[in-house]
Amino acid sequence: MNVPEVSPCEVRAATAADVPLLHTLICELADYERLRDTVTATPDDLQSALFGPKPCVEAIIASVDGEPVGFALFLPNYSTFLGQRGLYLEDLYVRPAARSRGVGRALLSRVAQTALERGWGRMEWAALDWNEPAIRFYEGLGARRMAEWRLFRLSGDALQRVAQPASGT
Repeated sequence: MNVPEVSPCEVRAATAADVPLLHTLICELADYERLRDTVTATPDDLQSALFGPKPCVEAIIASVDGEPVGFALFLPNYSTFLGQRGLYLEDLYVRPAARSRGVGRALLSRVAQTALERGWGRMEWAALDWNEPAIRFYEGLGARRMAEWRLFRLSGDALQRVAQPASGT
């Protein structure tokens, strides 16, 4: 069997100069996830979130032969049960041509290293239920599917309604 030669993957922290690239990669991820019409984030939004006065997320970029091929974006969360911070992986994306070459593993490894270096107790993320390649990849690394949990989201009008004080009786 012919196994394609794999070039070493380099992973580095994103810089402010990477914001346009990150925005492009996020849009590619949204296309893959069939959610492109929901993307409203702009490069300015990313700039502020990553490098503004109060950064709330971090990103890393993977390159092969000097070409950017993927990214991961993550942020801290907190577990009241563990009594410590954890890491939430918001996005992990590898361009199709670079898949099955160790790029996703390299990105996840760097994110896991970050969590451990900071003394954080766990990593969590979500995957779309139809994305079987990603689910197999994550489970192959030892990640456990949390079938007993359901993800909920409030946004738009629903978020506005819930934010209104309840009218008392």
